[in-house]
Amino acid sequence: MLVRAAIAPILTILIWLPVVFAFGCANDAIEANRRQVEANQALIEQTQQQLAMLQAQQNSGPPPSASGQPGACDKKVEATATKHAGDSYAAGDLTKARGYYQDALTACPSSSKAALNLGHVNETMNNRDAAIRYYRQAAASGDSDAHSIQDAKTALSRLGVN
Repeated sequence: MLVRAAIAPILTILIWLPVVFAFGCANDAIEANRRQVEANQALIEQTQQQLAMLQAQQNSGPPPSASGQPGACDKKVEATATKHAGDSYAAGDLTKARGYYQDALTACPSSSKAALNLGHVNETMNNRDAAIRYYRQAAASGDSDAHSIQDAKTALSRLGVN
């Protein structure tokens, strides 16, 4: 009976010891998670600041054009973007091609060829409204590319749009 009385406190300690250790480990894990969340939050805030700076730089004015005049056309940028777009289109990456064609149109806003290409890639991607918008822009262009203007008018007619 005396042995039993001596063993009872030891058994109680052995039963509660894992609970105490588990609680202590859980606190350590919670603290580690809290530190990780704080580090992630700091990284998110830093990234947001960098994005805000980039957006401010982009919104500070139009990109410089070849002549420095608003509305001017940078033919070199247009040609390079159109080449990359064609390569992307041929590789089946329509999203990337659309982005490059948009770059070409940004470089030369009055380019019927750039607008026609954007219309074509949007039509291929089943973005009918965007395709029509770009075809109309190409058809109304005042540039000297009569072939692109006519192709845009043909595309609009094919789509049943005036």
